[in-house]
Amino acid sequence: MKQIHIITIIILLVFGFIAPGIALSEKTHDVRRFNYEGDGRLNLVCPKNGLSFNGRFRKGKAIYDKKALNKINRLFGADNDKPVSNVSLRLIEFLDYLEDTFHPGAKIIIASGYRSPQYNADLRNKGRLAAKASLHQYGMAADIRILGTSSKRVWNVIKKLGFGGTGYYHGKFVHVDVGPKRFWDEKTSGVGTNISIHNKLIGIVTDYDVYLPGDMIALRFIRMTSFPVGVSPEFVLERVEKNGRLKKITRFKPVFATDAPSRCPQFSDIGEMMGIGWKLPSDIPPGRYKIRACFCQKEWKDMPAQVLTPAFHISRHASAK
Repeated sequence: MKQIHIITIIILLVFGFIAPGIALSEKTHDVRRFNYEGDGRLNLVCPKNGLSFNGRFRKGKAIYDKKALNKINRLFGADNDKPVSNVSLRLIEFLDYLEDTFHPGAKIIIASGYRSPQYNADLRNKGRLAAKASLHQYGMAADIRILGTSSKRVWNVIKKLGFGGTGYYHGKFVHVDVGPKRFWDEKTSGVGTNISIHNKLIGIVTDYDVYLPGDMIALRFIRMTSFPVGVSPEFVLERVEKNGRLKKITRFKPVFATDAPSRCPQFSDIGEMMGIGWKLPSDIPPGRYKIRACFCQKEWKDMPAQVLTPAFHISRHASAK
């Protein structure tokens, strides 16, 4: 029963049914959770479904408004009852950062937000520029237009920023995502090639960029294109040393959102490969860390043997960035 309770907390925390930073500890209220954040306000419009949102989605540094997030999810085409479709907090914060950077208070037009795997496949079948491993399927991408700022300028600034992905097809809109650092246009997108075949681009990400010791950390795999995927039930926490090398700190067994009793659990869809949780040690020293996950019983020859999360920061102080 204790394990079921932990799984429930993880799912609620990760997918926005309770505000992140509130459920587990009051001290998390004053922790800035993402490297790129704005003022906690957004002005969004989606012409496709006629929905809009203009207001505050976050109060303070890490107190999120559940009702506001639900409205943003619906605007993005997500279903609040289906966590797999919910919009990434990191994406919401990054859009806020961009809006504040270019034109504070500007309206952001959302041309495309969440896409189900089936809808994404339908776009591909119609010859549209939709990547097979598209991060739209994970609620981590949006095609946007920031009123008062050209999309080409947004594209160029994100390229220089060196965070996330951005694609520009010389139209009104620009693709923005919070996946790996990369950029492209209509000639270099790689759509229609084997760039992501057989999980070539599979990755793993954390829910936040900043944690405190003892926090619950949530992970999810991204950019899968072939199933099933076998995942070793034991992960590795590694510290990023000053010279850039990784030092193994500990091995641990995370709690999976779905039952994973075997030595090589097999996962069959995007939803099963999210909501993976682990509580950080309460005595872990501050610094930069990564988590390594390994694959087992590989059925896809192009898939890497293991993947690492982007570096995240552990701090003992509420003022951390």
